[in-house]
Amino acid sequence: MTDTLRQQLQAVAAQLTAPDAPYALAEIQHDGRPYRIYQNAPVHLAQLIEQGRGFGDKSFLVWQEQRLSYADFYRQVDALVPVLREQYAIRKGDRVAIAMRNRPEWMVAFAATILCGAVAVPLNSWGQREELLHGLSDSAPRLLFCDAQRLAHVAADLATLQLPAIVVDAHVAHATHVTHAANETLPASVRCYAAVLDAAPATARATPVDIAADDLAMIMYTSGTSNLAKGVTSTHRAMCQGVVNLEYFGALHVMTSPERYGAMVAQGFEMTTLMAVPLFHSSGLHAQFLSALRTGRRLVIMYKWDVGAVLETIAHERITQLSVSPAMMLQLFTDPRFDQADTRSLAWLGFGGGSVPDPMLALIQQKKPQAMAGIGYGLTETNGPSNAATGEAFAWKPRSNGPTSPIFDVRIVDEAGNDLPPGERGEVWLRGITLMQGYWNKPEATREVLQDGWLHSGDIGYFDEEGFLYIVDRIKDIVNRGGEKIASAEIESVLLAHPAIAEAAAFGVADDTYGEALAVAIHLRPGQRLRAEDVRNHVAAHLAAYKIPSHVVFRAQGLPRNVVDKVLKRQLRNEFEQT
Repeated sequence: MTDTLRQQLQAVAAQLTAPDAPYALAEIQHDGRPYRIYQNAPVHLAQLIEQGRGFGDKSFLVWQEQRLSYADFYRQVDALVPVLREQYAIRKGDRVAIAMRNRPEWMVAFAATILCGAVAVPLNSWGQREELLHGLSDSAPRLLFCDAQRLAHVAADLATLQLPAIVVDAHVAHATHVTHAANETLPASVRCYAAVLDAAPATARATPVDIAADDLAMIMYTSGTSNLAKGVTSTHRAMCQGVVNLEYFGALHVMTSPERYGAMVAQGFEMTTLMAVPLFHSSGLHAQFLSALRTGRRLVIMYKWDVGAVLETIAHERITQLSVSPAMMLQLFTDPRFDQADTRSLAWLGFGGGSVPDPMLALIQQKKPQAMAGIGYGLTETNGPSNAATGEAFAWKPRSNGPTSPIFDVRIVDEAGNDLPPGERGEVWLRGITLMQGYWNKPEATREVLQDGWLHSGDIGYFDEEGFLYIVDRIKDIVNRGGEKIASAEIESVLLAHPAIAEAAAFGVADDTYGEALAVAIHLRPGQRLRAEDVRNHVAAHLAAYKIPSHVVFRAQGLPRNVVDKVLKRQLRNEFEQT
């Protein structure tokens, strides 16, 4: 079986990338270096977005009571583009920020921004005021699209930023009720999305401006080892190649898993994805929204993750695909309601943000043994996965991250940058046309990770003899809580702003539910007293909920440090695990 599957993967990869094949390869020169590209990919995102028009009246988006066809979606896009151009003077290269929960208006705003030739800036909709304000100050957008919750965080700052905003229909959804705010007075620079569209003049199909492949398309913020999120800059070519690369992996694994895919198709359900990951992540933007514009897939949008609501939606909407973090999938499969729910349609399971734990692997085998389950490896900086395994490839090596894409080069290197043989662990370096251009306004941080065309990932991994990649550890000081990356330096910066805290260190510890949980060690100033709850409340006032520490440890003595005054976090972690 293993030899046969290995041969099938190689043969299908060669078939898909052959001349005149859908994923035929070409070589180009970029920044003085040769790169492989998919020659049939769209040249720029506007071209990709335009492809979705061909699906016409086919169902596209489902969100709460809204149901939009592709035609409905493009009617909103076409109405919004002239508003951006004429009323807000949005021009090629201008930046437009989007800060809202997943909903159709997010996608309309993104598409309209791109058709104007502007640069989309998705912001973390889970963040509090300080995080949102950093993204707005750093990217300096000409316009902000937001929902009422995000507007409440930054409304007082808009005048200082000289930033107009468009807020989606003024209601804030909660788990148990809806608070209507339609009659609330909006700041002078803020307009209601629905009113903007209602007042838009009747217009023909929006025509995009001239866009080059190397023009900047997006700034997407990602956590790193610094105390503030960094803006990852991506060109149109990088993003388009990333989307087509996802399609290549899908084709590769469908063609090498004919029985699994055939069983899914035989059920007769329309291909429908439950969107439960945020659009400000590449897992939501690239893999779901942008991919759907090329494939005609239907997207059902979740406002927030709730297992009961997910099970009801799977049954009611006949969801066929769900891609979430391993921790979220584990919550779903271990919920006592799962076995009673109608999940017959659910046949494609994707895992992102971390390796799949053994209990989850056992549950897949027990409850969805014929599913097209899979996992990949990629970063915000790579615009999608460099490696992926789904279906039979995942069943064969469920702890791996799969074979490498034909448009990527991946190396495992030692501390001196020397290549390591299969089985030996080292840092993962990646090179490919989908890589970011750099970090916005951070040339030094860019030089640290992008060297001679190679992205130094900060992840530790190895290749096996069959060329499958395994990610096993991280160099970067980031806590991976169920797929959400938390920068320790950001947590420490917030903690040290508390007047009672003299020293603080944040680090990850093992957690059965999320894979890793955030712990903090704190040394108080003389005469000060705090409780763990006080620390959590302080973090909650400044940062998103998932960044609130699960564990708080108070130390009577100062934090352990080495000779260059660096906190010894491994010692703190070991001490925590021994208590």
